[in-house]
Amino acid sequence: MLAGIGITTVGPGGVLMTIGLFTLTALPPPVVAGTSIVTHIATGLAGTLSYVRSGHLRAPATRRMASILALTALAATPLGVLINARISHRLFGVLLGSFVGAIAVVVWHRQRRSATAEQPERALGAGPVAIIGTVVAIASGLFGVGGPMMTVPILVAGHVPILLAVAAAQAQSLAIATVGTIGYAACSSIDWRLAVCVGVPEIVGVIIGWKIARRVPSHRLSYALALILLALAPYLALCGG
Repeated sequence: MLAGIGITTVGPGGVLMTIGLFTLTALPPPVVAGTSIVTHIATGLAGTLSYVRSGHLRAPATRRMASILALTALAATPLGVLINARISHRLFGVLLGSFVGAIAVVVWHRQRRSATAEQPERALGAGPVAIIGTVVAIASGLFGVGGPMMTVPILVAGHVPILLAVAAAQAQSLAIATVGTIGYAACSSIDWRLAVCVGVPEIVGVIIGWKIARRVPSHRLSYALALILLALAPYLALCGG
């Protein structure tokens, strides 16, 4: 539920699913990532349909960026799945802790940037978008997280309009979650019963988070999440294994 709330209030809440499964269960890293990533299919589908309905994913520039991100997700997500299968539980904790710390810095930087003077918006070329999509897809496949939590802040930092970035990242998220689920399922690395147990509350949390986001200033939520992630990062890296 907390992961779902984080998704619709500040964006990068999906990482809380991986953190929870890693710290509160004795599951091996592939099952942690596989069980987490399957829950993102529903949120990715809902986000994609929402932006198709709103018209943002119908704009040529958005479609082009979304297509590149989705294609790189199809190619690179399996690499993250393969890496996960070959690392130890301890190394997974170190990598996850480093990843969570990096996300906290990105969230903090994005919030501080949004509070400053606006920068001129522009569209990124196909090359930079493909590089971003590849790196994000590998990390998402490795940790079982959604793509928008990384893609949106990076695109916005590159002066891409926020709605274009969010809309394009939804299609990427759906591709990552689908391919990642297929990959982990092929390796029998998904606890389906647990996925249902955590996935249903996550959807409820998405609805709750949407309501919270309309009442609580977004900058407070962003800073709160950044502080929580910064506090968790050392624990994951040093004690999580």
